[in-house]
Amino acid sequence: MTSMTTTPPLDPALTDGRRQRSRSSRQRIIDAMMSLMANGEMSPSAARVAEEAKVGLRTVFRHFDDMDAIYAEISAILAKQLLPIAMAPYRHSDWRDNVRELAQRRVQIFETMLPFRLAANVRRYSSPFLMGQYAQIVNLERELLLRQIPDHVRSHRLRTEAICAALAFQNWSLLRHDQQLTAEDASTTTMLMVDCLMQSISEP
Repeated sequence: MTSMTTTPPLDPALTDGRRQRSRSSRQRIIDAMMSLMANGEMSPSAARVAEEAKVGLRTVFRHFDDMDAIYAEISAILAKQLLPIAMAPYRHSDWRDNVRELAQRRVQIFETMLPFRLAANVRRYSSPFLMGQYAQIVNLERELLLRQIPDHVRSHRLRTEAICAALAFQNWSLLRHDQQLTAEDASTTTMLMVDCLMQSISEP
């Protein structure tokens, strides 16, 4: 008669320890990627991320299929932090006041996102995932602004497009990165642009 052997049950403490170490490694990889981008490395390699996270390169790809998967994780973190700001109800009855409030929100959101969107822009031309995400973000930003602009104002098509351009991330990047303005000066400049454009639109 053949004897039957059974595999001893796994020690729950050992299993929990492995899970915790796995979660810790994954978080260190994400934190390392965000830290590198925040410090000006626009396109860090997997090897560079592994070095910063103090993990092996194989560990990076055990947790993430490719670099786009890390970008997706970072995008989810930023969305959780910033979407409530972007989507909050507006408090004013006058569309101009709502656009000013939207501009103030954009300043806060764009400044937080600046290093990460610059890094994604560098990579998006070789990444269908990041290119698709870029299009979604641009469309959402435009839609949220147009919701605050009444129909009779949208009939001033080019002025409306100018407001959209003034409140686009590319404009914030130009002011902060290319013209090297401080966040405070870039904010003031953005509000000046928006106010001048709104004043140029006549009411019916």
